[in-house]
Amino acid sequence: MSPGDEHETSGGYGGTGQTRTRYPQGTGGDIYGGARRGRSSSSKSLVTVVAVVVLLIAAIAFANRGDGTSSSNDNTTSSGSKPDAASTAASGTKPVETKTGGIPSGFAHTEQGAQSAAANYSVSLGSTGMFQKEIRHSLVNSLYTSAAASKLTGPMDQAYSADFLSKLGLDANGNAPTGSTFVSRVIPVGTTVQRYSDNDAKVAVWYVGLIGMSGQTSTDPVTTSWKTWTFDLQWSNGDWKIVTDSQKDGPAPVPGDDTAATSDEISKAIDEYGGFTYAR
Repeated sequence: MSPGDEHETSGGYGGTGQTRTRYPQGTGGDIYGGARRGRSSSSKSLVTVVAVVVLLIAAIAFANRGDGTSSSNDNTTSSGSKPDAASTAASGTKPVETKTGGIPSGFAHTEQGAQSAAANYSVSLGSTGMFQKEIRHSLVNSLYTSAAASKLTGPMDQAYSADFLSKLGLDANGNAPTGSTFVSRVIPVGTTVQRYSDNDAKVAVWYVGLIGMSGQTSTDPVTTSWKTWTFDLQWSNGDWKIVTDSQKDGPAPVPGDDTAATSDEISKAIDEYGGFTYAR
């Protein structure tokens, strides 16, 4: 479930969107330097298998997905194509201060609280922890309703098999080789409420994802993808919990001409820059 599509059956968080990238010259054998080579079969396997995992997680959502029509006032526009300020401005609401097992919890029983929950849940479910059994179980049991979690745990364990992990360059326990850094991150750009009531909410999170292996011998360098992750949430036991979720590609901006970093720079950045607790 780490980074599936709501409208397509493939192309998950490790998506295949093509990005025009300028690579640095004179970096020797660094996979991040020199002329860009075509993605290897291993990379294609990564994309395909990660998409399958997300589909497993979103199985119920695919069967019951809605039309995605927005009903939230935050999505309304004024004066034709000009959006209301409320659709982009931060609310000023402080992030939650409580955590359960290292995961933000105790979100407000409001539209803003539902958006904050969805943003933080996308970050947790898009993390490298999903590739390690014990952490994955903890995440699923913490973020999903008990009914949804019980249906997901078995299929997900089968999907995160040793064979699957090896295709990502990980060992059977989800660890990267010595000298390499496995990257899997979700960075929310914005959220919108598509449906809300006191008992349930449907929130979409627009995000940019990072996935790949950073290392001198990596054939799957870290790449970016733009996705929208939609969560059907339920108010349960004093917090928002996921009932179903699904993903689709985009919207993706026009790629720029940024010079790609070396593998060492990417690994250092991943180690030095931590994530945030998100609030609408």
